Amino acid sequence: MAQTTITTDALIIGGGIAGLQAAIDLADQGFRVLIVEKESSIGGKMIALSKVFPTLDCSSCICTPRMAAAAHHENITIITYCEVRQVNRNGKDFIAQIVKKPRYVDEAACTGCRLCEYACPAEAPHEFEGNLGARKAICVPFANAFPQTALVDLDNCLLCGRCEAACPTGAVNFLQEPEEIEVQAGTIVIATGFQMTSMEAKPEYGLGRLRNVLDPLQVERLLAPHGPYGRVLRPSDGKVPEKVAYVQCAGSRDRSLGVPYCSRVCCMYAIKQAMLLAGALPLVEVTIYYMDIRAFGKGFEQFYQNAKAMGIEFVKAKVAKITEDGQQNPVVRIEVMEEDGRVEERTHDMVVLSLGIVPAWKPDGVLSVKIAHDGFILSPEPKLAPCRTDREGVFVAGTAAGPKDIPDSIVEAGAAALEAAAYLRRSRQAIGAYANDCAGHAPTSITQVGYS
Repeated sequence: MAQTTITTDALIIGGGIAGLQAAIDLADQGFRVLIVEKESSIGGKMIALSKVFPTLDCSSCICTPRMAAAAHHENITIITYCEVRQVNRNGKDFIAQIVKKPRYVDEAACTGCRLCEYACPAEAPHEFEGNLGARKAICVPFANAFPQTALVDLDNCLLCGRCEAACPTGAVNFLQEPEEIEVQAGTIVIATGFQMTSMEAKPEYGLGRLRNVLDPLQVERLLAPHGPYGRVLRPSDGKVPEKVAYVQCAGSRDRSLGVPYCSRVCCMYAIKQAMLLAGALPLVEVTIYYMDIRAFGKGFEQFYQNAKAMGIEFVKAKVAKITEDGQQNPVVRIEVMEEDGRVEERTHDMVVLSLGIVPAWKPDGVLSVKIAHDGFILSPEPKLAPCRTDREGVFVAGTAAGPKDIPDSIVEAGAAALEAAAYLRRSRQAIGAYANDCAGHAPTSITQVGYS
């Protein structure tokens, strides 16, 4: 296994919007920054979204320039498709052991021409499209990915060699091995992001079993102009949905799933998607089943009122289970909470579960920082210094610290970058020692007592 050593000022774990913002802010101050990302491209969850609330701005139009700025910054190095195995303290620096997984494509030789992808006969579900579309066994992850380098999926590869023969630069290499990288860094920013709540413990909601019960990231791809179908269609039969339902708190505020907290963004992304569906499908009927609407942020309440004015139906109800009829239409069984508590069943063409947010990465056995009772990285001073962890020199940004929306994640990333920069300056600057003039000694030159 090949071994490499990298020395840098700051190590950013995670290449989503928070990690990118923290890296750019540090690099702009002259610090050398290394971003390590577990996926095959930077961009995180945000690059897969259609639009963002409450302004309905294009998500890619915000995220892609940040990706490009980080990719082309002279002080930033990016390593994708890798895993942080261990982080230890060595004096004032951190030593991180990282394993870069093989892509089976030489990143330096690959031009992103996709000729290998066109030649490949094997197909597999496309993870970036929420498994709603198909991709080849060798492909560039998505259109605006960085790096624009193909990746071989050996689990679905036929080993036919057509991609290798089609590559004009000879970049395909099925003998590529993992690479060990040792990183010496002065500070660390954890920006590992989130993942959606698993619903395996709630089979009564039908996610993964009923084809027309979707998660919110799948709907984001349906709403995207360059999504898997090019327009909004339900997965089972390609029909344009006429009745769509959202089930709120499906994976949040639920102790049986180990997620007793509110995930903060679910109400607003459901309202956003409902408004976008109403815009894309003028005849669609959208119903949101909710326990409470928590529109806490700037402009959120008006956003909620705008949705009601558009004709989106809000029903205060608890959803017991979701089944389907003979035409694969989801049937939602609810208890209406606003009236007499009656139980009724409603049929829809498509149902979306507003899943909650849980940590995407746990530091157990890798980096000795404490986690809070909810599983996110602990901030000992959440009011005065929310970006600090219990370990000096290690900071946290974005949803690695807890559920929050995109603006809060970006602001917190900037704060983490400032904290990290201040820490680097404190730990590495020389300290001047002056003679005591009050004791009658003549002034002398400064004696430097430095740490580096």
